[in-house]
Amino acid sequence: MKLYFSPLACSLATRIALYEAGARADYIQVDTKSKKLQDGADFYPVSALGQVPVLHTDDGYLLTENTAILPYVADLFPQAQLAPTDRLQRAKMQQWLGFISTELHKAVFVPLLDPHAAEPVKAYARDKADLRLGHLQEHFASHEFLLDRFSVADAYLATVLNWAAHGGIDLARWPRVKDYYGRQLQRPSVAQALAEEVALYKAKS
Repeated sequence: MKLYFSPLACSLATRIALYEAGARADYIQVDTKSKKLQDGADFYPVSALGQVPVLHTDDGYLLTENTAILPYVADLFPQAQLAPTDRLQRAKMQQWLGFISTELHKAVFVPLLDPHAAEPVKAYARDKADLRLGHLQEHFASHEFLLDRFSVADAYLATVLNWAAHGGIDLARWPRVKDYYGRQLQRPSVAQALAEEVALYKAKS
């Protein structure tokens, strides 16, 4: 199994999930600006959109999109209990994955982290952040995790919240969200994955 990733991109969520599961994988770094691998090979044959993550499964399939890869990893390593087996809880996990992907990742952080985005676009994204992070603030009033225990949805949310400071968003405005993020940073899988990718990010900068 191979994970195509870029340091501190959303592919970090899959690394966290794989570490949680104690799974063996090869990690192949991608330059998402040049769309090249470290050996200079073109990334587009692997990903038609030139985006990470891509999981090259053991049966040879190239799987894309966090909302597909993360449940796949959870199902591949059921002993790690990274996804619920109850039908309703599974649907709730998919609901959270969809929320993180569309309402936070794409609607808020893609514009905020895009150096080419105009200031009105960034202001629009910051306005979007208020309601969405407020939704999480309310949820964490009575929940430690997104579900009843740590899941791949938490791996994704921790990854996205890691972008907040870089996007000019102060999580202190939502103290329960900030506390949640702090707890995730103490989790061994998150701490290891983040430390490794921070080092890789600094090395390429």
